[in-house]
Amino acid sequence: MSYTSLFSSESVTEGHPDKICDQISDAILDELLRQDARSRVAVETFITSGIIVVGGEVTTRGFVDVQAVARGVLKDIGYTNPEYGIDYEDAGVLVSLHEQSGEIARGVGRGAKKMGAGDQGLMFGYACNETPELMPLPIMLAHRLARRLAEVRHSGRLPYLRPDGKTQVAVEYHNGRPVRLANIVIAAQHEPEVSRARLQTDIIAQVVKPICGRLIDSRTKLWLNATGSFVKGGPEADTGLTGRKIIVDTYGGRGRHGGGCFSGKDPSKVDRAGAYAARYIAKNLVAAGLATECEVQLAYVIGQSQPTSVNVNTFGSGRLNDSQLAKIINSHFPLQPSDIIKHLKLQRPIYRATAVYGHFGRTEPSFTWEKTDLVRQLKKYLK
Repeated sequence: MSYTSLFSSESVTEGHPDKICDQISDAILDELLRQDARSRVAVETFITSGIIVVGGEVTTRGFVDVQAVARGVLKDIGYTNPEYGIDYEDAGVLVSLHEQSGEIARGVGRGAKKMGAGDQGLMFGYACNETPELMPLPIMLAHRLARRLAEVRHSGRLPYLRPDGKTQVAVEYHNGRPVRLANIVIAAQHEPEVSRARLQTDIIAQVVKPICGRLIDSRTKLWLNATGSFVKGGPEADTGLTGRKIIVDTYGGRGRHGGGCFSGKDPSKVDRAGAYAARYIAKNLVAAGLATECEVQLAYVIGQSQPTSVNVNTFGSGRLNDSQLAKIINSHFPLQPSDIIKHLKLQRPIYRATAVYGHFGRTEPSFTWEKTDLVRQLKKYLK
C-alpha cells in the first residue's frame, strides 16, 4: 500500500539571538583551545537588547578577552548599527567565569589516569540515505536556505536584509522517499522602507529558487514574513541563550535527542563528543551499506571511560540485525571519551563554525565526525 506524509524541519540564521549566543560561546572555547588544547570549558551566553552576559566554568592555562570575542562575533554577523537593537561597539558585556568543580576534574581533568566522561548523559547520532551527506532532506534544505539568507546579505545582493532570520520546509514523502516541497516558510529581517512585494520577489529569485528549485511545483506554498513585516528582530525583539536550538543543531527532529546542547563545551563533555561519535558511527554504517537508516545511542556516567550502553536502531533497514551491528560498533569505533577525542581530533579550535547551520551534514575538513573512513572495514560484513 502506498502512503504519503509530510515532515518539517527548521533552521535559523547566524543573526538569530540564540545562534549569536552559540557562536560567542564557541568562539570563547576556540580561543582557549588555541592556547591550551586541554582547556576545560563550559560557557553559556545570554543576550538581550543592548547587553551580553557570559558565565560558566573554565580551567585553562590560556586567557581569553571575553568582551573582545563577543564584540567580534557581533561584528562578523553584521550587528554594526545601533538601530538593530545591539551593535558590537556599544553592547554591554558582563562576564562571570570560575574554575571547573574539583569533583568533576578528579575523574576528567589533567590528573586522571584515564579520561572519564565529563558528565552522565545519553547522546544520539543519526544517518539516512536521503541526501549525499547522509542526512534528512528537510533539515539540509532549511540550513541551506538560512545560509543563503546570510550570503545574499553579506554579498550586497539584498543589502536591505538585516541579520535575523528563520527558515522552515515541509517535505512530502511518498512511501518514505522525498519527492517535493509542500511548503516553505521564511522570516527575513529587513529595513523598514522595503515593501513586502519587493521582498517576496527578491527572496524567491535569490534564495528559494537557487536552493529548492528542483523540488518546487505549482502546489508548493511560500510563507514570507507571515505577520506582514519583520523590521524589529535580533536581541532587541527576542532574548537569546546558548543551547536553545538543539534540534536545529542536529537532525531537524528526525531521530531522537539526548537533550544536551553542544556549544560552549570542550570535548571532554560527552554531550558534545559523544553526539559527534554517534553521528560518525551512524554515518559510516549507512555509507557502508549496512543500513539505509540508522540511529545510534551512547550513554555515559561521569568519571568513567566506558559507555554504560550502546544501542543501534536501523528501523528494519539493516542488512544485519541491530544486535549484530551493536557488536560491530563495539569492535570498530572509538567509544571512550579519550579515544573519541583522539580519533576525531577534537582538541582543536574548530567549534565556532559548528555553531550555525548545523553540526552535521557538513563538508568542511574540520568536521571530522562526518568522515566515512571506516567504510572499507565495515563492508566486509556484507559478504
